[in-house]
Amino acid sequence: MSKKYALLQQNETIEFVEMPASHMYQLAALNQRLHKEVSKLTASGVPALPSFVAEFDNLEIIHPDYKLHNGLDYINRLEQTFASIQEKEYPLVSLLTEIRALQAQLEQWYEEEEALE
Repeated sequence: MSKKYALLQQNETIEFVEMPASHMYQLAALNQRLHKEVSKLTASGVPALPSFVAEFDNLEIIHPDYKLHNGLDYINRLEQTFASIQEKEYPLVSLLTEIRALQAQLEQWYEEEEALE
């Protein structure tokens, strides 16, 4: 199956995430939605989010300080981060629902990939 690669940036830190090509647009849309909504959260300890900077069809990381992150691992970390927020005012469940929907789709995609191998 074809894959795409996202470049995410938070301040001076960059991160590369590998996603199934069929799901990359969902990662981009989720990132935009989270950026739009995170400022509405009133809880303390709201995480800073990286910005979705670019998408690539091919990627070769040369610098040893940078690693390629699996898309499901990235979404799992994102889900854990948002699930730990103690929000009282904003309906955080709607954001978690979107994260978990993509998480479930990726889990299914990776299971199907393993079955084909």
